[in-house]
Amino acid sequence: MIPDDSSPFWVLFIVFYCVGFFRTLATYWIARVVSRWTLQRTGPQRPWVARVQTWLDSDTADKGVAVVRRWGVPAVPLSFLLTGTKTVVNAAAGVLRMPMSRYLPALAIGSAGYAVIYATIGWGAWVAVVAAAAGSPWAIGAIAGAVLAAVSVIILKRRTKRRDTSSDEEGATIEG
Repeated sequence: MIPDDSSPFWVLFIVFYCVGFFRTLATYWIARVVSRWTLQRTGPQRPWVARVQTWLDSDTADKGVAVVRRWGVPAVPLSFLLTGTKTVVNAAAGVLRMPMSRYLPALAIGSAGYAVIYATIGWGAWVAVVAAAAGSPWAIGAIAGAVLAAVSVIILKRRTKRRDTSSDEEGATIEG
C-alpha cells in the first residue's frame, strides 16, 4: 500500500518506522563490517567499500564516535530527532561495535520517534507542497529548480573534494 494524503496515521507510522529502522540498521552494519575489514588491514576490493572507508576516516565520523562515546546508548534514539545526526551516530555505533542487545532497543525507540515525526509533521508538509505545486506550473518549476540546484551543489562539492584529494596524493608521490 502506497501512502497518500488520505492514509490513516498507523499506515504512515508503519511505513516510516520501517524506513527509519531498516535504513539505519543498514548504516550500522555497513559501518561495522567496513571498520572490521579496515582493522584487519584488508584493502577495499570494491569501490563502495573504499568510499565507506574514506567516510569512516573523516572528521564527520569522528564527531559521531565522540558523541556515542560521551552519551552511549541514548545517543542512538536522540539522533533521530536532530537533523543530520542519524547516519553519523548510527555509523559510529557500528564502528564502536555497540552490542546488539543495547543497540536494537535504542534503534526501535528512535525509529518510533522518527515515524511519529514523519507520519505527522513531515507527511503534512509533503502533502502541502505537492498540493501547492499541483495547482501551479510555476510552483512545479520552482521545486524542480530547487532540487536541481541542490543536486548540482552536491556534485560540485564532491568533484572539488576528489580533485583536491587527487592533487594531494600526486604531490605526496612527487615529494616522496
